[in-house]
Amino acid sequence: MENVMTTTPGGDRVALVTGASRGLGREISVHLARSGHDVVVNCRRNLDHAEEVADEVRALGRRALVVQADVEDEAAVTDMFAQVEQEFGRVDVLVANAAATAFKPMLELSDANVARTLNLVVGGFVRLIRATVPLMGPGGRIVGISGIDSFRYMPGHGLLGAAKAAMESLVRSYAVELGQAGITVNSVCPGGFETASSKIWGGSEFEFLKERFTAQSAVKDFGTVDDMACTVDFLVSPGARFLTGQTIVVDGGLTANLGELDALNSATRKFANGMALS
Repeated sequence: MENVMTTTPGGDRVALVTGASRGLGREISVHLARSGHDVVVNCRRNLDHAEEVADEVRALGRRALVVQADVEDEAAVTDMFAQVEQEFGRVDVLVANAAATAFKPMLELSDANVARTLNLVVGGFVRLIRATVPLMGPGGRIVGISGIDSFRYMPGHGLLGAAKAAMESLVRSYAVELGQAGITVNSVCPGGFETASSKIWGGSEFEFLKERFTAQSAVKDFGTVDDMACTVDFLVSPGARFLTGQTIVVDGGLTANLGELDALNSATRKFANGMALS
């Protein structure tokens, strides 16, 4: 493959995490710093929060670069990777975490809702990988963040779930096409877990939703950002060398179809409309 830089085994590694200013993206960034990665902290608008994440990374003895860029914008992505190349010279790990949508019933979705969700989740994933590969050598790791709405019905999640399912399909294709270059491509599919964003999304119903997810999980517990970040950390480690093209579901063994839980179904409709996560 042309213009692919070689990753030095055992050397410092550079990870780029999109949507890293809060929630799961923030936790992934800190976990990767703990495991020996310098981190590019990407955000779309929460620059102050992104700087706080960078400070956490630096406190762990790693280098950090904050880049404000909307992955929906090809020019912004190109500029971000130019900054990364100038600062670090390469990318060893890409975690595509940024996402946004309108949580509405399917018949209420506008063309703008559809275009933005697909452009960010699907188009952004393609853009990021296209820009990453020239800076990534053997041992490179790419991880997309999906969600259980990709294969389970959740009220208000039809569009985002479809976009995440498309991303999971792309993972399988990229894994084959990049495998000969020594690059693995996987995705992590979280179930219910607690973040600042999920509390905002859940609002007054959050504790009820947490209780329902916990009751329907095999381990009778609710996920944390640490659970999800640890899975990402493993996927980018040398121990995951032979694991590629996979979607790892991290949901505590969720046993029920969420769409069949009338109480949960009713509760989610109370606050789903119009909310957006990124």
